[in-house]
Amino acid sequence: MSRKTPLLILSAAAWAGFNIVMVWMVAFLAGIAVPRVVDGPTRTNTALAVTVDLALLLLFAVQHSAMARPGVKAVIHGRTPAGLERTVYVLATEACLVLILALWQPFGGPVWHLHGIPALLLWLLYAAGWLLATTATYAVDHLELTGLRQAGWAAPPDPDRPDKLQVNGLHALVRHPLMAGLLVAFWATPHLGASHLLFAAGATAYIVVGIRFEERDLRRTFGAAYDAYAARVPAILPGLRVRRGPQPGRAATMGDAAGSAPKPSTSSQEGTR
Repeated sequence: MSRKTPLLILSAAAWAGFNIVMVWMVAFLAGIAVPRVVDGPTRTNTALAVTVDLALLLLFAVQHSAMARPGVKAVIHGRTPAGLERTVYVLATEACLVLILALWQPFGGPVWHLHGIPALLLWLLYAAGWLLATTATYAVDHLELTGLRQAGWAAPPDPDRPDKLQVNGLHALVRHPLMAGLLVAFWATPHLGASHLLFAAGATAYIVVGIRFEERDLRRTFGAAYDAYAARVPAILPGLRVRRGPQPGRAATMGDAAGSAPKPSTSSQEGTR
């Protein structure tokens, strides 16, 4: 057996788990096909349910953010086989999501409950949100985002390749297409209950904060090139722009400044590293 075989197996298992958890999340929010759904039957009192749910959301936020910090990444890099750092991150994220899906405590009553054409339109919007989020992972580098490239399933990322700002495809419409898709999926439902509202609000708060930090990093990396990109492309909603003044940052590469078509990179906001 090749020394790389265990790495390939583990990274493939992480990728498969990623897809399973995403399908589970789709069913969880839609209220179908899984034993526990976001607005399912109440199992405990409201105070305890809210406490548990907030703790689950906080656990995910801490894991997803802390493991993306350079210091934590350096520790993981020093303690895992080469090429598995991203796989470890993906597996930890999956574990936190599974805890949410398996331990979520529904509570409260309906906030809105729609029928007929409005309900159908919201279901279509829900599907569109997940489709956008999925497509956005391929708009950067799906193999690198899920750890398959680093583990050896494809040509490894070139450490000497300069970061390139992704501005084409979906990123020509909004700067954060993955986050836009997730926000649509979290809120587009014809049957919104109190516990779904808590989930959507908590996830939205995390996404908003995460985007602010990611934009800061992108401006530090790409400087004026990112300022120009942000001036013409909205963050989440097509056609909605919030103008900001120039912020200090490292000068962009010659290719960025010249407006040449850059290669996709997980240095964009979709990389969540």
